[in-house]
Amino acid sequence: MDIIELKRELKETRDEAKSLLEKEDRNEEDVEKATELVKRAEEIKAEVELRERLGSFGNVEVPEVIKPDPGDPPPNETKGFDSFGEQLSAIVRASVPGPERHVDERLIYRGETRGASGPSGANEAAPSAGGFLLQTDFSQELWKKAHMNSVFAQRCRRVPISSSSNKFKMNAVDETSRANGSRWGGIRVYRVNEAGTVTATKPKFRQIEMSLEKMMGLCYATDELLEDTTALESVVMQGFTEEMAFKLDDEIVRGSGAGECLGMLNAGCLVSQGAETNQTADTIIAENVINMYSLMPADCLGRGEWFINSECFPQLFQMHIAVGTGGIPVFLPPGGLSSAPYGSLLGRPIVPSEHCEELGTQGDILFADMSQYLIIDKGGVDAASSIHVLFIYDEMTFRFTARNNGQPLWDSALTPYQGANDQSPFVALDSRA
Repeated sequence: MDIIELKRELKETRDEAKSLLEKEDRNEEDVEKATELVKRAEEIKAEVELRERLGSFGNVEVPEVIKPDPGDPPPNETKGFDSFGEQLSAIVRASVPGPERHVDERLIYRGETRGASGPSGANEAAPSAGGFLLQTDFSQELWKKAHMNSVFAQRCRRVPISSSSNKFKMNAVDETSRANGSRWGGIRVYRVNEAGTVTATKPKFRQIEMSLEKMMGLCYATDELLEDTTALESVVMQGFTEEMAFKLDDEIVRGSGAGECLGMLNAGCLVSQGAETNQTADTIIAENVINMYSLMPADCLGRGEWFINSECFPQLFQMHIAVGTGGIPVFLPPGGLSSAPYGSLLGRPIVPSEHCEELGTQGDILFADMSQYLIIDKGGVDAASSIHVLFIYDEMTFRFTARNNGQPLWDSALTPYQGANDQSPFVALDSRA
């Protein structure tokens, strides 16, 4: 019986039951029959709803299931790939349509029993685009190299997310001021006389919450490169990790927080130091860095670092403190330009980065304690390949996806116990236009 016939039967059953119950001279037998009809109507209605829900899925295309080659060894005799390049080559062979296609069993076997060196697993995919999880040790190495190649990300606090979760939650003290009654969000202690009492206080907490967001990178390889496993591994590893590192660092500096990391320059805890009165545009003077230094909380100073755009170096070389009609250099060593300049300002390291803004713009020089920035990520890098994207150039496309996110641990600046200027582990110099 199709759904139209079921709906027709449902209407007839409902109408008959309604007619019996509305009879003026209905008797007990009529009520019993109406009750049976209502039960039948409920059964028909449930079946109609079930069929309509199934119909809402439309035509579901089932991808081809990748099966191991008959010549491959059984799962209990299979070990992991010996190198990242070897697995990439296997992915390429599994992505080629036609008689030349060969699917290595190591790509599709879920290696729970193989230990850390076994493949992470695989999903079913069409021949033209094989989607495979990278072997666990290769996946971890990609992440490790991406963070090592970064300037900012490698300095951040990092928390891995378990396989059963897509979010990160952490309780933190809600402290925005060091004034009495505000420390720890409200805790306060008093001096009291004998048998005296005090007002009860309690700490205040807030919750830091982040969801994993997807990051994707593409890498192209020529057919000639694909024939050399060692070269393939070197090129793809370098290309992917450098781009991953670049993207992470860029978001840590200026990310919007919407579908990506929340950057320092857009964070609510950023403290910005204004330019000096009558300061020339596109300059950095000693007073700027001295004032920025004073805006870092005392317990963060030992971890603070100066992140600068390379365009700032000429300004640093010329910085001086006025003494009478002259001045004393504050960056160059006693030997002047003939000696190497200091690699620090006020005792804290200087780190050049192309992610800092151009000279004269807020963010060209940052004083930051990156241990107060949190990055979450989920182990496991997905790799897929396609012969179609750059077919006319005779190149294979590799796609890598990973899931991560990041934001400052602070949600606002901190008002000091004594002093008028807010403090933060993230300090920027305002634009000097």
